[in-house]
Amino acid sequence: MTATAVLTARALLLDMDGTLVNSDASVERVWRRWSERHGLDGDEVMKVVHGRQGYASMALLLPGRPMEQNYADNARMLAEETADTEGVVPIPGASEFLASLRGLPHALVTSADVPLSTARMAAAGLDLPEVRVTAESVGASKPDPEGFLKGAAELGVAPADCVVFEDSGAGIAAGRSAGMTVVGVGSRAAFHAPDVVDDLTQVRVEAAGDGTIRLYIG
Repeated sequence: MTATAVLTARALLLDMDGTLVNSDASVERVWRRWSERHGLDGDEVMKVVHGRQGYASMALLLPGRPMEQNYADNARMLAEETADTEGVVPIPGASEFLASLRGLPHALVTSADVPLSTARMAAAGLDLPEVRVTAESVGASKPDPEGFLKGAAELGVAPADCVVFEDSGAGIAAGRSAGMTVVGVGSRAAFHAPDVVDDLTQVRVEAAGDGTIRLYIG
């Protein structure tokens, strides 16, 4: 973005991977191994997996395979990813951004499960938000809006009054389907044309006196 945009919200909903945490190195290692096991092109697989729960990515990549196998494979993948935190680091500005949200309504909405989200946030040196919607909390993966709608409900805020921070196409689609404003973070988001920042150093948060949150983006 070349100019500062000002957004107003009553709550913020934050994706984790690619938005708060750079886990690309771990994701690449685990998913490329999976690609080799199934005879798939690793580069093509990486175009699909960001933002989705593993079983949903597998369903797209291996459409003829029973979902029971995808769920079982997903459980193994989650365990691999949880154990592999080498190179997991915070997105620039993430720590300061989260600190600026203390006392303001916000939630983590991630396709990771509790062990994986806990491990990656810890590896990146980031505090977990008090309200968290993880893989265990929903029945459908992004791009379904269920996770974001659940986050808004847990915060007691209407979807239209929420701003989502996301990096992936699936996550951006989920936020938009939920009727929320979306701010994209990083290069993956740039392909999907929301307001986009390179990282969280380009976001400033200000609590307004009327209970709203003012966001300066760019």
